[in-house]
Amino acid sequence: MVTDFLIIRTLAEEQNMRKAAERLFLSQPALSLRLQTIEKEWNTKLFLRSQKGLTVTPEGELVIEFANQMLQQREEVFEAIQSLSSKVHGTLKIACASIVGQNWLPKVLKDFVQTYPEAKISLLTGWSSEIVKSIYDGEAQIGIVRGQSDWKGNKIHLFRDTLYLVDKEMTSIEEVLTTDKPFIQFKSDSNYYQEIQQWWQKHFTVNPKRQIIVDQIETCKQMALNGIGYAILPSITLTGHEDVNKIPLTNNEEQFELTRDTWLIGYDAAFNLPQVNAFVEIVKKHANNFQ
Repeated sequence: MVTDFLIIRTLAEEQNMRKAAERLFLSQPALSLRLQTIEKEWNTKLFLRSQKGLTVTPEGELVIEFANQMLQQREEVFEAIQSLSSKVHGTLKIACASIVGQNWLPKVLKDFVQTYPEAKISLLTGWSSEIVKSIYDGEAQIGIVRGQSDWKGNKIHLFRDTLYLVDKEMTSIEEVLTTDKPFIQFKSDSNYYQEIQQWWQKHFTVNPKRQIIVDQIETCKQMALNGIGYAILPSITLTGHEDVNKIPLTNNEEQFELTRDTWLIGYDAAFNLPQVNAFVEIVKKHANNFQ
C-alpha cells in the first residue's frame, strides 16, 4: 500500500513527478491527484511545480520531516513484530567500510540472500569513521570497520590481512629510495593514513620523491598493476593472480608483518534481531575461510 507519507518522502527525494510515479508504481495523473488530496488535508502547498520539477515549500519541509519520522517509526514497529517470529525477514541495515564492501562482502551477502530470501538489505559504505557514526545515528544496525576500533559495544573480530608494497618491478622495500616512480596513495580515514605514515617514517628519513593521490583504492590498485607507480595495499584487495611483486610491510625492529584488522560492531540490542543474528552467523563462516 502506497501511504501518504511514502508519497511525500518519494516526491521530496526525486523532486520530479514522473520519476516519483515510476518509483511508486503509480501513473503520473494518479500521483498528481493523490498529492492534491494530501495538500488539501494539510491545507497548504507542499511543493511548487514547474517545468524543472518540484520545489519544496517551507511548509513542505515541516511535513516532509514529519513523514520521515512516521515512516521510520512504522518500520521500527514492523521489525519489532518480526523479531517475535522465528522466521528471518525484516530489513538488515549494514554499514560497511568501502574496501570490505567492494572485495569481501558481496560473497557474504549472496550467501545471506540465498539462505534468507525474505529478508531485505540496506547497505551503506564509507570510511570506518563514517560507519561508526551511522550506527550512532541509527542509520545502520551493525557495521563492519577496519583498523583499531574504540567501539564500546558488541565487537567481533572477523579477520586480519597483511599490508603489501605492490609494484611491477621492485623486489625490496629499499628500492623506493632509488626509483623514479611515484608513490600512489588513496584517500582513506585518518587511522589508516597514520599507520602508513608511521611505517614510512620508521623506515626512511626522507619523503617519497613523487606522490600521486587518488580518491579510490581500486584506482590506486589499477595504476600499480599497470606499472605507473608503487602502492601499499592490503591483501583483501589482491586475488593472488596479479602480475606484480608483493612485498610485505614489516616492522624494522621485530620484523613482523604489518596487518589490518576487520571488525563487526553494533549495539547489543541489534544482535538480538533475527536478521542480524542470521547475518552474523554467515559472516563468521566466511571470516573463518578468509585467507
